[in-house]
Amino acid sequence: MQLLISDANILIDIEEGGLIQQLFQLPYEFSIPDILFQEEMEEQHSQLLDLGLQLGELSGETMLYVMEIIPRYRRASRNDCFALALAKQEGCLLLTGDRALRIAAETEAVIVKGTIWLIGQMVRHQLIEIDVARQAYTLMQSAGRRLPWDMAEQSLLEYEREIPQ
Repeated sequence: MQLLISDANILIDIEEGGLIQQLFQLPYEFSIPDILFQEEMEEQHSQLLDLGLQLGELSGETMLYVMEIIPRYRRASRNDCFALALAKQEGCLLLTGDRALRIAAETEAVIVKGTIWLIGQMVRHQLIEIDVARQAYTLMQSAGRRLPWDMAEQSLLEYEREIPQ
């Protein structure tokens, strides 16, 4: 199974949208840097480990890389740099909705996807219906999550055209 590295905001988006169970039914493995999980998520989101979230450990060499990129990408948080470094270490895709982290990842030649892509994957793998996706976006928006809502709706309209109802 393909490994995907996530930052915290993606997991929180999906959780706020009520789709966390479906996330872990996708044909991917999900990992987050152990230090990021401990500092930002463990207290309120420890159940994610029971669902299948893996904690990734950065090698010594990767920690040196983190120390190089933190000053280079000042708008990305230290924990975001850990997620970027883990994705680079593992040679896999990074999941983030954070603009500064997205820019840093693209500069570092790491492929980035976000919440809209994940929801699309749930629709494509028939884990949710389009109406459920729309409802999840409404829940995320009500919870104050920040996504490009017009792009989210546009992607759902495209799935509606692709998928026979």
